[in-house]
Amino acid sequence: MKVFVKKSIEQLTANTDGEGSLKRTLGVGSLIALGIGAIIGAGLFVRTAAAAGEHAGAAVTLSFIVAAIGCAFAGLCYAEFASIIPIAGSAYTYAYATMGEIVAWVIGWALILEYALGAATVSISWSEYANKLLGGKIPYEWCHSPMESVLQNGHSVHGIANLPALLILVVLSLLLIKGTQESALVNGIIVFIKVAIVLVFIAIGWQFINPANHNPYIIPANAPAVKLQDGSTYSYVPFFNHGWGGIISGAGVVFFAFIGFDAVSTAAQEAKNPKRDMPIGILGSLVVCTILYILFSWVLTGVAPYQDFMKSGKEASVAYAISNYMPGYGWLSTLVTVAILAGFSSVILVMLMGQSRVFYTMSTDGLLPKVFSDLHPKFSTPYKSNLILFIFVGAFAAFVPGSVAGDLTSIGTLFAFILVCVGVIILRKKSPDLVRPFKTPLVPLVPVLGIIVCAGMIVGLPTETLLSALVWMIIGLAIYFGYSRKNSKLGAFADVLPTATDFEKR
Repeated sequence: MKVFVKKSIEQLTANTDGEGSLKRTLGVGSLIALGIGAIIGAGLFVRTAAAAGEHAGAAVTLSFIVAAIGCAFAGLCYAEFASIIPIAGSAYTYAYATMGEIVAWVIGWALILEYALGAATVSISWSEYANKLLGGKIPYEWCHSPMESVLQNGHSVHGIANLPALLILVVLSLLLIKGTQESALVNGIIVFIKVAIVLVFIAIGWQFINPANHNPYIIPANAPAVKLQDGSTYSYVPFFNHGWGGIISGAGVVFFAFIGFDAVSTAAQEAKNPKRDMPIGILGSLVVCTILYILFSWVLTGVAPYQDFMKSGKEASVAYAISNYMPGYGWLSTLVTVAILAGFSSVILVMLMGQSRVFYTMSTDGLLPKVFSDLHPKFSTPYKSNLILFIFVGAFAAFVPGSVAGDLTSIGTLFAFILVCVGVIILRKKSPDLVRPFKTPLVPLVPVLGIIVCAGMIVGLPTETLLSALVWMIIGLAIYFGYSRKNSKLGAFADVLPTATDFEKR
């Protein structure tokens, strides 16, 4: 069997409607909300301060623009594919059409790092912020994994299970089983809440901007070192800690605050008018989030000097700025925590939906067991896939520390971006006359730039992360050759087709 056998566009788009298929219930507004729901999480509140304090200073606004441009390269490529192949599966499906089955499997396996492990990691962070909002009333044992411990009153206390993380996963998994339309409605409400709180911070914080905090706008090479709370100093002398070097490295930090827009493409088979609405959903959510990010970072660095974010701790940067530079607005700090929780909730929801849809498509292709594509008789959702996914993600969230996932979520995402960019170039050469409701501009320049930006991000990740990803891929290939290759529906069909060599022999 050919491991590089490809699915034609006709094969991919056949039988995507009617009985036994996912319901088309999502309009363009719901798709944009899904994108915003997946993109705006705690990254806005945490990574902004990290990039400003350590690299870009007040010019972190430019870092967001650079990162947005990098994401736009990949987003434009996703939009073209989503308009041509409007079915579930995202990058996995696009790779199947352009690079062959084994590449599709590899990217499908990589997407587990982005969606499943990402959902688990975010649920652990959700637990931490929920406990903070409750004043730390949840006992340590029941909001941490067995691998974590802390000294309390001279005694070592070990975690048992992270129940709040498990709780949010249960609620959102059941919501996804109930229906995509209902999930989109709840996501829309969550998105409204967190965007409203971000806008409130921008509106109120604008009144407290000190122009001196934006001068100099770009950190100069002779900027004095910052003394940290532990007594050490942080120097801005290295190239990537000041000037345009700092802006570029800051873009690398905030880039991951944009991750999630690609999850919109996993809902293509549930969109009412995917050829028109998918590009709008993908690119529209990117535009909205970029504008919010730029305004938010401008206000945050205007309210508090960027040097403070090196000393105050980046996790509580917004609360720090409010309590120290915005007197009388302590309630806003609580609202920011609510916004972070709302952001986490929508990110988890969209990631769980995205992963179940990728599993659904891989299962219909025979690369995963049929159980992953079984639809609920009433709700027409892949409920068994959602349940299995909950068990996997829930086990990770309840019993493993969030730090274990590290940057694996990011590497899975960036790898998917690269292959989608490559796929656009291949499909343009392979099928130049194909009807494209949306066309990526300046091909191959835009895809090539997307590949370069994303590859640079991967190279910059820690060595241990790259090694962990390599081990993950080896496990995935073992499953492919042990199960998927033998059960592939397209592969079985390809085996009975005559090859060019067969014709020559005749």
